[in-house]
Amino acid sequence: MPAIRYECCPKCRHAPLPLDQSLPAACPACGLILAKFAAAAAAQDDPASSGGLDTSEGFEEVEAVGRWQQLRHSICEAVRYVPPHVTSVAFWGRTALLLAVILWGLRLIWMDYRTGEFGSSFLHGPLLVFHEAGHVIFRPFGEFMTVLGGTLGQLLMPAIMAGALLLRNRDPFGAAMGTWLFGVSVLDVAPYLYDALHPQLILLGGSTGEEGGHDWIYLLSETGLLSRAQSLGSFTHAVGALIVLLSLGWAAWILLQQKSRIADTAT
Repeated sequence: MPAIRYECCPKCRHAPLPLDQSLPAACPACGLILAKFAAAAAAQDDPASSGGLDTSEGFEEVEAVGRWQQLRHSICEAVRYVPPHVTSVAFWGRTALLLAVILWGLRLIWMDYRTGEFGSSFLHGPLLVFHEAGHVIFRPFGEFMTVLGGTLGQLLMPAIMAGALLLRNRDPFGAAMGTWLFGVSVLDVAPYLYDALHPQLILLGGSTGEEGGHDWIYLLSETGLLSRAQSLGSFTHAVGALIVLLSLGWAAWILLQQKSRIADTAT
């Protein structure tokens, strides 16, 4: 049977397609693997060629791969998206914001997580609000998730914000700032992890964790990891610092791309 060659994508109708449609060629728009789709279509049209086997599973596999390829393509496009025109006010405003968060982020990274210095930062207060809200939101899922929900709440808030700005608003710079806040939230978690082994930090109730109310003493005790609290705290701080730095690099790269699109200076 001669190989099927598509002029446009059988799924999303994108054209043109690669001239060579053998594996692993895919539709550049939705990611559909053309050879696999053609094989599944041929088998369904000619049951004898497939030995009477059910080809619906093959189609489901092709569709699943296509959806994953489409999602990956959409995310990659969104991460590096640059609008056709950027106003000078918007560009220089974002540049000033980036410079401010660079200095702020470096200051937060430099704070000593072993002594809980981060608790004196301005952002600790807003993050604490989402932390306490997380306890309430995850309460229906049992005691362990109720306690863990505080940390999940303060991490989910900036993560959802970054995702919405990236995928719905097509604003990668805004998403980078949301990712920066996510990294800062990870930095905020590190002191409490580190403190769980030998509690010294004053908690919201005005006492140390030795008197109860310390999320991570409970969580690490339940999982048998309390003896590793300090190494986990150090690791968490390193991860948070890396996320902050990567988000700043992403934001700087986006601004470099936007600089050539400033409408006020376009010729």
